[in-house]
Amino acid sequence: VYGAAIGALIAVFIVKRIRWQTWAYGLLAALITLDLLSMLVHRFEPLVVMRFLHGSMGGMLVGIGFAVMSRTAQADRTFGYLLVVQFGLGGLGLAVLPPLVPTLGTSVLFGALILFSLVTLAMVPFLTDYPASAVRRPRVGAGKGVRRGPLLLSLLATFFFQAGNMAVFAYVIGLGKADGLGMEFISPVLAAASWIGIAGSGLVILLSTRFGRAWPLAGSILLTALATWALHGSEIAWVYALANGLIGVTWSFGIPYLLGMCAQFDQTGQSAALGGFASKMGMASGPLAAAWVVGADDFSRVINVGAVALVLSLVAAMVPAVLLDRAPID
Repeated sequence: VYGAAIGALIAVFIVKRIRWQTWAYGLLAALITLDLLSMLVHRFEPLVVMRFLHGSMGGMLVGIGFAVMSRTAQADRTFGYLLVVQFGLGGLGLAVLPPLVPTLGTSVLFGALILFSLVTLAMVPFLTDYPASAVRRPRVGAGKGVRRGPLLLSLLATFFFQAGNMAVFAYVIGLGKADGLGMEFISPVLAAASWIGIAGSGLVILLSTRFGRAWPLAGSILLTALATWALHGSEIAWVYALANGLIGVTWSFGIPYLLGMCAQFDQTGQSAALGGFASKMGMASGPLAAAWVVGADDFSRVINVGAVALVLSLVAAMVPAVLLDRAPID
């Protein structure tokens, strides 16, 4: 995932200068090649190198994709569609892939990634250029310059939101097991939570910025923090299920608004690619921070770290959200 973060950062510097479709073809071909090679490797060290390269290529592709998506008329809504697909297929993966690994081996995981890359490759010819010149943006500063303070706060909000959620998600299976829940209960709950999460992204598609960004973001991040805190009661099966379901909805509702907010600070998509970098860094750093504090399976510390990160995200998000809500459109 840190490889993905580095790739997303590289995308920030190249996205204004490249023909994005050509890069998409090349990066997808590289991803497929690395997944095929990963099937043949059975030693830890070379596999780490390959997955780091795979993450870097994938992160660069995601960064470029975010930049292109930010050039649509309603970036928040477009990122909502992204999350519908992500949570829908993510739930399918959680339901189908884990039971196949014991019988078919880990190659089935790389095979699934290759399949997704091939589907993506088939989609690229049907996409247009999405020129940056056609995009209109809120004016949050004097002249045409970018106000770095609000952009930085938006990036921090995205980082802490992803870090807080991923810190807990990385350990959510171990947390359930430690509280006496079996995999026959945990696996369907997590798959269902991912599918239920589609409702959150669907709401973003319906609402877009009709009610601004500040109120929807404040509500979703606060509910995510409360649901995360509720995981302290995971020994009660329905609490574990309800908390994960609520996190699925609010996570998929909040992140399109945060990514859409990052996208509003320039026309070319650079700030959206920076949002992708902040998101990937959060997704990598959350589990890392959780690993430092978990100790001998003390998952209460992990929950606390996740909840604190979400509160920090809420604090960081409010100023840029209010500024964008009040800004005139250029």
